[in-house]
Amino acid sequence: MDKDKDKEKDLDMERGKYIPEIKSHLRSRIIEVPQVIYRASGIKILGTRIKSLLFSTDVAIIKNTNAHSIIAVYPFTPQLSITQAILEVAPVPVFVGVGGGLTTGKRSVSIALQAELMGAYGVVVNAPTSNEVIREIYETIDIPIIATIASEKDDYRGKLEAGARILNISGGPKTPELVRKIREEYGKELPIIATGGPTDESILKTIEAGANAITYTPPCTADIFAEVMDRYRK
Repeated sequence: MDKDKDKEKDLDMERGKYIPEIKSHLRSRIIEVPQVIYRASGIKILGTRIKSLLFSTDVAIIKNTNAHSIIAVYPFTPQLSITQAILEVAPVPVFVGVGGGLTTGKRSVSIALQAELMGAYGVVVNAPTSNEVIREIYETIDIPIIATIASEKDDYRGKLEAGARILNISGGPKTPELVRKIREEYGKELPIIATGGPTDESILKTIEAGANAITYTPPCTADIFAEVMDRYRK
């Protein structure tokens, strides 16, 4: 924690700013995204500038984080009850997964429309989503479509032409290379979200490659609880 505070101070000094901070005794144990993410330019979505997206569907973690937004994608068929629960708890904008792999076609379109009506800031489609489905969603909803890109083999050009407004690049260790390739092809106008990896160095590498915003995967509740229990035992 001391190292994190030092990095935060160094970043503030580098920008020539002092940021007063107010903390709560009861809410001191929150999930903080890495400070290096704030070096990203951010994406202004529906009037809100977003640099960090917390990748989680855990409502307890979602309620206790300083991330700018939530990206709620999970490996099951999208369910509106889950979407509603997350939207009710989240104190920040939420981007909701609407399928595109196993769940696709008119079902994904319907889920996307319901997500918009519930208050989602955008919808996220999986990498296998066809351009036809993206086009149908685009013609149905008003909030932005975020298309997930897993490798350079994905038809990101077709997805953008079909109506995707933002790319969510998740290419594992090759993410910075893929971000750089797409950034060079489309220039600065295209909004790009990308996974940053586990370290400050990997996050910064992704930002320098051209990512405007970074998704961060938090520790799970069990791991956080394990640390708390260790303190209790001491």
